[in-house]
This record gives sequence, structure tokens and C-alpha cells, in this order.
Amino acid sequence: MRMTRLSACLLFGLIVCADCLPALAAPEKPNIVFIFGDDAGIDCFGCYGSDRAKSLTPNIDALAKAGTRFERCYAAPLCGPSRCVINTGRYAFRTGGLTNQTSGNASFKSEPALAKILKSAGYSTGMAGKWRQMSDSPGDWGFDEYITDPTASGWYWKTSYTKNGQEVTSEKEIYYPDAGSDFAVDFFKRHREQPFYFYLSEHLIHGPILRTPDTKEGADPALLYDDNVRYLDKTVAKMVAALDQLGLREKTLILFSTDNGTAPAGYQEQHDPKLMTGKIGGRAMNGRKGTLLEGGSRVPLIANWKGTLPGGGVRSDLIDFSDLLPTFAGLAGAKLPEGVKFDGRSFAPQLKNEPGNPRDWIFVQLGAGWYARNDGWKLNEKGELFDMKDAPFVEALVPADSADAKAKAAKSQLTAVLADLNPAGGKTAVVTDEKTKAERRAKRQAKKAAEKKAAEKK
Repeated sequence: MRMTRLSACLLFGLIVCADCLPALAAPEKPNIVFIFGDDAGIDCFGCYGSDRAKSLTPNIDALAKAGTRFERCYAAPLCGPSRCVINTGRYAFRTGGLTNQTSGNASFKSEPALAKILKSAGYSTGMAGKWRQMSDSPGDWGFDEYITDPTASGWYWKTSYTKNGQEVTSEKEIYYPDAGSDFAVDFFKRHREQPFYFYLSEHLIHGPILRTPDTKEGADPALLYDDNVRYLDKTVAKMVAALDQLGLREKTLILFSTDNGTAPAGYQEQHDPKLMTGKIGGRAMNGRKGTLLEGGSRVPLIANWKGTLPGGGVRSDLIDFSDLLPTFAGLAGAKLPEGVKFDGRSFAPQLKNEPGNPRDWIFVQLGAGWYARNDGWKLNEKGELFDMKDAPFVEALVPADSADAKAKAAKSQLTAVLADLNPAGGKTAVVTDEKTKAERRAKRQAKKAAEKKAAEKK
């Protein structure tokens, strides 16, 4: 009888203390699913306080609520440079990926590649979506499987696309966001028994702003932008549901971000500028895509890792896109190539709910312009200092003769940062010669003509 009571007490103790036990240890090699939206800054998402998007992004907001939302993540202000930094872990002045026209200068032959680094640690690698600003093919950069679109003329395909290096022709209309997400889900199913990395490089919410499969017939064209935001949110839900159904959520880190700030109101002429303007608490972001301002580079970063990362987390750590490569490599247990100058700092500990070692500053570059930013100040390539206490809404220029002690200390620190980086001593030529300039101009003109022709057909 004594043993029975003892056993009962022990059992009761285990039940009572179950909630006191620490969370299960993170998988040794977690799956990594990186969902990457397009042309959408923090003002496009409800969880970042967007006035307009309160009801448009419930699934992305839920992902943040059940995980951690990073408040200060910085991309390059344009798609190509951002993708170049992510895939190499190196700043633009090192790779030459300064603009959309030159991001293809970075080659897998001479630069490190994120997917290859993860492959070296035993990961299966896959991607779907936008690639065209990068050089060569996703396969060259280390992706085992991939699907990419042929042009920037729209997201309904009636011709052909590329799958694992082979042209695929379809007789019926294909909506690319669906093709990409279907490819991702199939990849999850086939690689569920091994660690994998999947990079879903979405087109939404990049122009042209077209109808989605959910758009009601006869809908006001001015409202299609909201439909595209909703469809991006729906795609995120599709990825989460697939991982749940496969029993992979506890083994998978889901990271959501976007490539740059929101596109300007005039980006699509048919849309009402008032509807294209995102505000947070009634205040507009300072700057938009293509500008070296907060609105050009400040993007969402949401991490969700069920069973490892508790919900409701909000962090103000400074993060820029060079940090993704060492973070993913750290989680995968991958060794970084020797003899390469990487610029990022891993925030893998923060993704395991540990303090980590956050940065003191971040760096952003577009073409021949750049800045370094710390907790409250920003210094650009012209030596101009800005007070960022009211960012992302106001960036106040500090007079050059300011006697403010805090401003002086910040300028001294950031001047030292930029001197150490020495962007001006790197690859800063946007176009190297007149012939290259003419060739790229002709290519852009042909691209616009193709887009116009495709739009007319629709």
C-alpha cells in the first residue's frame, strides 16, 4: 500500500509539474522555410500596426502572434540588391550587386552561396519564384529543385516557365503564386524525412497589380491591390497548413520577410494613390521603395518555430539581410567557407529564445549611396547625420555644427563603422562603360514592350 501511495504521489507530481518543464530542445537540424514577399514594407501588415491592413493579413499576423516579430529589420531598397545580399551574406560593395541592373554581376563562381552552404550540412534545397535579378540559375547557386517565372509581364502564365532547368509549356493559364506554393508543398512532402531549406520568393505584391483567383468578377481595379495583399497572406497560410499536416511544424523554422519597402503610389497608374498609401497609427512611412529612407528598407521579419520559440515575442534588435546567411548556417550546423569576408551576424540564438548578441549597427546600400544606422542615429555617404528617434516617420537632419553631445558621439561611432567598411573602396560602379549601359537600356526597353504587349492581350 505504501508503494501505491508513493507511486500515486510521483504520478501527481509529474502531472502538476508538466507545465514547469522547459520546452523541448530545438531539432539539431531544423527545416528552414523562408517566405519572401515583394514590394511590401511594414506598413502593409496588420501586426506592424498598419491602419489599412488590419483585416488583410490575418494569417501573417497569427504567425507573428505565435512567434516573434522583429521590429527593425533592413533590406536594400530594391529587389535585386536585397536578393544578392541574402544569397551571398555580403554587402553590395563587395559583390557588385548595387542595383537591379547590376545584382547579376555577383556570380556563383566567385561568391559564396547560401543554398550550397546548407547543402554541405546535409540539407535538401528548393526554391520557387522570382530569381531574374540574380545571375545564372537557382541550380547554379545550390538549389536542388526550383521553379522560376520567365518575365516580369504578369503573374498569369500562358506560355512557358522553367522547372529544374527545363522549359515547361502549358496550354492553360497558370497563376504563378499558386504554381510556386504548390511546388513548395510537394517539396515538403518528398523531403519530410530529411532536413530541408525552401526559399519561396513571392511576386506578390509587385506590379503589375492584377486580379487574383479570389477576385470577384467585375471588381473595381483600384481595389485589386488589397486582393493581392490578401492572396500573399493566403499563401502563407497554405505553407503553414502543409507543414502542420505533415507533422513538421516543430521541426521547422518559418521566417517571413519582404525584399524592400512598399512601392510608391504612382507605381500602378490605375490604382487610387489614397489606397496605395499605407499608414501606421495615422502616420505615413518616410520614403518608399527605391529610397535610402526607412520606408525604402524597413521590412517585416517574423519568426515562427512551434515548440521552440514562444509566442508573443517582440524584439527591437537591429538586423540587416547580411545576417540571414550566417543565421541559417548556424541553425544548420554548416561551416562557412574560409577566406571569405562575410558581413552578417547570426541571430540564431534569438530564434531559440536566447538573448544572442545583437548588432550595434546595420548597413544599407543602393548604387552609390549608403548609410550606417545604430539604435537612434543614421549617417550617410555624404557625412549627413540624422536623428532617428521618430523613425520610421521622421528622419531629422542634424545640423553639421550641432553641439549635442549624443549626436557627436553617434557621428563618431558611425563614421568609424563606415571607415572600417570602406564602401567607396569596393565595387561601386553601377555601369562600367557606355556599351554596357546601352545594352542594358535596350534590354529594359524590350522588357517594357513585352510587358505592354502581354497586358494588351489580357
